[in-house]
Amino acid sequence: MEAIAKLNNCPMSPRKMRLVVDQIRGQRVEVALNVLKYSQKRIYAEKVEKLLKSAIANWQEVNDLRVDEETGLIVKEVFVDGGRMLKRVQPAPQGRAHRVRKRSNHITLKVDTVASNVESEEPKSE
Repeated sequence: MEAIAKLNNCPMSPRKMRLVVDQIRGQRVEVALNVLKYSQKRIYAEKVEKLLKSAIANWQEVNDLRVDEETGLIVKEVFVDGGRMLKRVQPAPQGRAHRVRKRSNHITLKVDTVASNVESEEPKSE
């Protein structure tokens, strides 16, 4: 059984957030937490780490199990979509104005056990 966690309107650029998210896609949960903890992009990684811990807690609540080495919990799917954009105006030379677009993003993270992933990917033979 998979568990989902979402973070909406995170005030960071989706393009930069995807760099962090791509590092943990398909990884075991323990490895993903270590990658995020020691990532060079600390500000972005902290948000994703908190979201991953939330997804783990959601999975534990649904399955009434604890996460350990035997459960084989992995980051099944994670993606970043663009969120709303705040449009601001910045003064420019000669009385002009430049538009500043402050971007945000939505992150969706799904965790699942390795065993259920293998079962769902096998073709059904009849």
